[in-house]
Amino acid sequence: MRILFVGDVVAPRGCEHLRRVLPAFKKEQKIDFCIVNGENSAQGNGILPGSCDYILDSGADLVTTGNHALKRVEIEKYFENENIPLIRPANFHRTAPGRGYSILEKMGKRLGVINLMGRVYMDSIENPFDEAERIVAEMKAQGIKNILVDFHCEATSEKKVMGYFLDGKVSAVLGTHTHVQTADSCILPEGTAYITDTGMTGVIDSVLGVEISCASRKVITGLPVHFKNPEGPCKMECVVVETDNSTGRAVSIESFIIR
Repeated sequence: MRILFVGDVVAPRGCEHLRRVLPAFKKEQKIDFCIVNGENSAQGNGILPGSCDYILDSGADLVTTGNHALKRVEIEKYFENENIPLIRPANFHRTAPGRGYSILEKMGKRLGVINLMGRVYMDSIENPFDEAERIVAEMKAQGIKNILVDFHCEATSEKKVMGYFLDGKVSAVLGTHTHVQTADSCILPEGTAYITDTGMTGVIDSVLGVEISCASRKVITGLPVHFKNPEGPCKMECVVVETDNSTGRAVSIESFIIR
């Protein structure tokens, strides 16, 4: 099984670039399933029904999110609709709309996808390790062997721990949130593909997808700033994970930057 995972899509410009390059890249790589993190796909931040639809219509089989999943109230009805392939971190409070995992089926192949969020330097939410263990056990009981985890968190150490915690239990643990593609993609000892961060899909000359002047003012002065999304050439950062469909073990992981 060949799985494409696209790093955080930022703003309308990121969405447009995704639509421009994704179809050809999927065909070239012979992708079975395409997962896209879209939690910042709306103008400003968060995700809106329009940006979710845009990503799905561009070729994604499922949209994952993160700490900004519920930033925009308009998206709540989408999370509540089980027919829309959109998930949010499974370790949000139990009252949060939506669900934290999904099982995709296509051409006789099945892929379980789990969305989790870290707690280091982030909001205080439920334990992601407990949730991961619970959901993986549920999927295994249903005969799901290929399982991908989008772990949305700030600390590289927490992402590494999750990778080793789930090594041999899932096919891939892929980090999101920090918007910078890391150079540590690998297959862990027990057969799980891992990367600390898959990167960002958005404007190249920006600070994580934010206009440079806005981000600079925030960092230098510490004062409140209204973030703006810039214009300009974009990139799509992503990884392709290949698994042994019969066992769920990762065969390879390769990172890409598509401009």
